[in-house]
Amino acid sequence: MLDPDSTSARAARRDIEWDPLLRYVCAVGIPVGEGEDLIQEVFLALFRHLRRNGSRSNLQGWLFRVAHNLALKRRVRLRREHARRRSDVRPAMALIDPGDDPEARLLDHHRRKRLRSVFDALPERDQQCLHLRGSGLRYREIARVLDVSLGTVAKTLTRAVARLQRADEG
Repeated sequence: MLDPDSTSARAARRDIEWDPLLRYVCAVGIPVGEGEDLIQEVFLALFRHLRRNGSRSNLQGWLFRVAHNLALKRRVRLRREHARRRSDVRPAMALIDPGDDPEARLLDHHRRKRLRSVFDALPERDQQCLHLRGSGLRYREIARVLDVSLGTVAKTLTRAVARLQRADEG
């Protein structure tokens, strides 16, 4: 049985970053508060995994896979609740203040809006690949998380980044 205060449990916690997981689940469409709860569930799953002597190789990829699966389930549940309540859920990105200069804020707002519309038009797998890559995962880890081939990840990211670059130039 793995003690949460044991050396290996402390080492696992030290090697794993909370913020990239939270950013990823929020990028998938989970509000920050829900995302924090979800990440706690991910770490509880990690504790159970380690307690059962599960593999310790590529824990970061394992965590993103669990976070991805839980986020998709949570997103479905939230969408159902949202449809019932018709409440306005604002993405965390809308709360970021780009700066003090009104002209720079306006230009940044238009740029973000243009890039967001291109991003939102991308297929869901393209969006997921971009989020995972932005969270620091390597292509091989992204392939494992999304259960696709390495070639699919490479092509998807190349295509998605090219679309975003074209939108940013225009």
